[in-house]
Amino acid sequence: MAVANLQRLSSQIHRLPSLSFYSKSLIYRASASAAPSFAPSSSSKKVSDRIVKLFAIDLDGRKREVVGLSGHTLLKALSNTGLIDPDSHRLEEIDACSAECEVNIAQEWLDRLPPRSYDEEYVLKRNSRARVLNKHSRLGCQVVLTPELQGMVVAIPEPKPWDIP
Repeated sequence: MAVANLQRLSSQIHRLPSLSFYSKSLIYRASASAAPSFAPSSSSKKVSDRIVKLFAIDLDGRKREVVGLSGHTLLKALSNTGLIDPDSHRLEEIDACSAECEVNIAQEWLDRLPPRSYDEEYVLKRNSRARVLNKHSRLGCQVVLTPELQGMVVAIPEPKPWDIP
C-alpha cells in the first residue's frame, strides 16, 4: 500500500509546487527504488544492473568516462571520479547550494532530463556573472541518474573567479 501511494505521488510530483526540488527528487528516488511486493525490490538488484556510464569533458578538454549508479546524483558520480571536489558541495539541498556543481549538458540529453525547478534556476542565475542563464547549465546535485541517461555527455565549466581559492 505504501509503495502504491509513493508511486502515485511520484507520478503527480510535477503538480506539487509547494515542495522544494530537493523534496521532489527524494520522492522520485524513493519511488524509483520502490517495487511491488511480488517483484524483487531494486535494493536486491545487482549493482551492475544499476550502473550508468556517462562521459564528462574535463577542464583540459579530455573526454573521461564517469560511472554512477541509478538513483544517485550526477554530483556524486562526478565527485567519485575526481572531476568535482566533494568538499566544495557538502550538502545536496538546494537551499544550501552554491552552484559549484554546475555542469553543462549536451543538447541531445537536455530533453531526457526533467526541467529545471524554479529553485535550481534561481541558484544558477544568482551565481552567474552575466545573470543570463545558459540553457545547458544544470546543477549536478539536482540531476538524478537513470538508466535512460546512459552515455550522457556533460562538460565541467571553468571555475568562476570567486570559486578559486
